[in-house]
Amino acid sequence: MFKPSAIFVATLILLQTPYLAAQEAPVAAAAADPSFAERFDAVIGSNYKATDPGITVLVARDGKPLLRKAYGMANIEKKQAMTPEMSLRLGSITKQFTAVSILMLADEGKLSVQDDITKHLPDYPTKGKKITIEHLLTHTSGIVSYTSKPGFMAAMNTDLTVAQMIDTFKNDPLEFEPGSRYAYNNSGYFLLGAIIEKISGQSYAKFVEQRIFVPLGMTQTAYEGYERTPPLRAAGYSKKGDAFEPSAPLSMALPYAAGSLVSTVDDLNRWDQAIAQGKLLKPASWKMAFTPYTLADGKSTNYGYGWAIGNLKGSPMIGHGGGINGFATYALRLPQEKVYVVVLGNADSGNVAPEMMAMKAAALAIGKPYTEYKEITLDAKALAAFAGVYGGPGPETRTVRVENGRLSMARSGGNTMLLRAHSENGFFVGKSLITADFARDAKGAVTQLTVSRDGNSTVYPRTGDAAVLPARVEVKVAPAVLDSYVGKYQLAPNFIIEVRREGEKFIAQATNQPPFELFATSDTNFFVKVVDAQVNFTKNPDGSHVLVLNQGGRTMPAPLVK
Repeated sequence: MFKPSAIFVATLILLQTPYLAAQEAPVAAAAADPSFAERFDAVIGSNYKATDPGITVLVARDGKPLLRKAYGMANIEKKQAMTPEMSLRLGSITKQFTAVSILMLADEGKLSVQDDITKHLPDYPTKGKKITIEHLLTHTSGIVSYTSKPGFMAAMNTDLTVAQMIDTFKNDPLEFEPGSRYAYNNSGYFLLGAIIEKISGQSYAKFVEQRIFVPLGMTQTAYEGYERTPPLRAAGYSKKGDAFEPSAPLSMALPYAAGSLVSTVDDLNRWDQAIAQGKLLKPASWKMAFTPYTLADGKSTNYGYGWAIGNLKGSPMIGHGGGINGFATYALRLPQEKVYVVVLGNADSGNVAPEMMAMKAAALAIGKPYTEYKEITLDAKALAAFAGVYGGPGPETRTVRVENGRLSMARSGGNTMLLRAHSENGFFVGKSLITADFARDAKGAVTQLTVSRDGNSTVYPRTGDAAVLPARVEVKVAPAVLDSYVGKYQLAPNFIIEVRREGEKFIAQATNQPPFELFATSDTNFFVKVVDAQVNFTKNPDGSHVLVLNQGGRTMPAPLVK
């Protein structure tokens, strides 16, 4: 929740230009490029059914739209089609507005990102450690993320004040030494919101409205519930079984400065142009925002202040995604090409990830489109030649197996991906940007595997053989038996696996992760098809159930907590 894209899943350039007045920003709703729209439709539009939740999307170059379009339904019950003017929850895209708010206060001399947070929140218990504002900005504070705590999901529609929310996590032990690790953290951005309020004397909602949205002409952007104009709002959905249902209710007091904003693609294009034109902040502050944080051991986190930093097809890229009840989002900028892409979706599960849609659109815009592969069929003998263990430059390995006539690839300790052949030695992973290519020696023996994503490739030499797995025999389990397992199991202090039944489907969902269907091989043993993991149910002496997760060579018991 409130995050870009754990146990169950493997899941910049400074632009320095003079300040321009807000009214000089380009008109985001200008005519789009019809040829680009046609290419986008051919590659991406087919992923969204007219009767399902959809997306709004805008692709712009130097602020001028190449594509501004909507797909799918904004409200299934009302049969209301999505339009580009629709307002949607942003989720964690909110974090960049929070980060800029902090930097605005820093530019005014009211704080420093190197300040210990107790300078502004004197009652916050830091356990004798120095936790700086920069640690909060970069997800390196060690503070427990409140959205991962047991019980959060059950109470997520309860209205709490800022102080009450902070009370829910402030006394938890730190997870690591501040500055030593990166761990995506909503608590850090919640605390940043509290700091903004303490220094400015305004609510977070009012601060971002008056200091950012109004000056930039972002009339449709607001903290949800504090809109200045009646919003044209899309409803949010979750995939349950084979159908989409309205998402679970959420008090927007809980995401707060970590994820409570709503906006439109047009307003976000105005936001991006403000960034490109160097508005709101001093050049040095923009540079800090887009500079990856360096950990105590010298390693880069590839995350600045509210933005992730990477590359796409060899081009520097800054971006961020969001996931919140009913919605999934992604926005990115390629500074060198002055390309901006934003995809806002009104389903938090069941649709193609907005991140992939945004990256494909950006690649199209810079003339480096991702290859659209067509699956071919290889016989059993050809597939068996690829089965093996492939070792990487570090401890990570990739194990390739043949199971039920299909090739799969499992990352050590991570997820399993089904490989689809597009050539004799080339494979792709479904609707993703991952490819797997095998190389052979002069005698035709497979010698290495190259896994690629976003132009980044890792070569894994073949180090051993992997067995062709026999087909796992699925069995039917009585609904009463499945119901006896339903509940929440605690795998770690901040990690819960919820087990539920949806009709005939048996579902497991880990904290802040998508749901996975469990398939039975007996009344107590289950496996996951999309992840290299098995689940067994046992009992304590008192009769209470224990979920045992077997993954990556580890056996991890999780007792029932609710």
